Amino acid sequence: MRCEEVRDQLTDYVIGQIEEPVRSVVAHHLAACEGCRNETEDLKKLWTTLGSIPATEPGPELRSRFHVMLEAYRQGMDNTPRRTWWQGWHSRLISWWPRQPALQLGFALALLILGVVIGRQSQPVPTSPAVTPVTEVADLRAELIQMRQMVALSLMQQQSASDRLRGVNWSYQLQQPGMEILTALVDALMHDPNVNVRLATIDALRQFGDQPVVRQGVVEAMQRQESPMVQIALIDLAVDLKEKESVPVLRKLTEDQTLNETVRERALRRLSEME
Repeated sequence: MRCEEVRDQLTDYVIGQIEEPVRSVVAHHLAACEGCRNETEDLKKLWTTLGSIPATEPGPELRSRFHVMLEAYRQGMDNTPRRTWWQGWHSRLISWWPRQPALQLGFALALLILGVVIGRQSQPVPTSPAVTPVTEVADLRAELIQMRQMVALSLMQQQSASDRLRGVNWSYQLQQPGMEILTALVDALMHDPNVNVRLATIDALRQFGDQPVVRQGVVEAMQRQESPMVQIALIDLAVDLKEKESVPVLRKLTEDQTLNETVRERALRRLSEME
């Protein structure tokens, strides 16, 4: 198993979610490859550190919104009919219900048809207590997304490589990140001194590959990176994204005799998929 294949399995290996025989193959590779073994140790430290992140305490605005939702729910419950009303009608229905099975079936079918007809002709009108909680939930969700972006940005600006890794991992929780997050990820890909942070950033950017700033950053980074592992990961990402602007860069990499041989071979093989 090659290094890039092992990297794809490292997360599951560290958290114990990889099964045999793949686990034994990865363990055998780690015993022989110092680079992958060091990366595994960094991931173990990161996994341990993630568990120490303190829980976020709700602010005053979050608490007030929750109480508004709770009050709307209580008002809706207060306006519902009491159980005793239903119990009275239930006893009357029991007395009216026919005893013969054939009549029961016919009566049930008649009620079903009547219900379908009424349902098609009537349109439900939403009440204000039902609208308010939906609006409040949407606002809370927006605030949560904003908080996650702030946490990710703050961590990616820390001095510690493990903190920056945590910041990159926080970006995985953002389905629609703002331009500030995307720019921070591309900047980390370009300039972060830690190889593991750059590799994690490439994985994070993959889910945002439809964004122009990400595609442009991947192509530009291919020309700047010197780490073979990062270069290979960028080559794979550019081809997987079908980024046409990467073709001249890939061709240039295949012709660079000073480049790592494995990188040149990967660039040549993936270039054939683009042409």
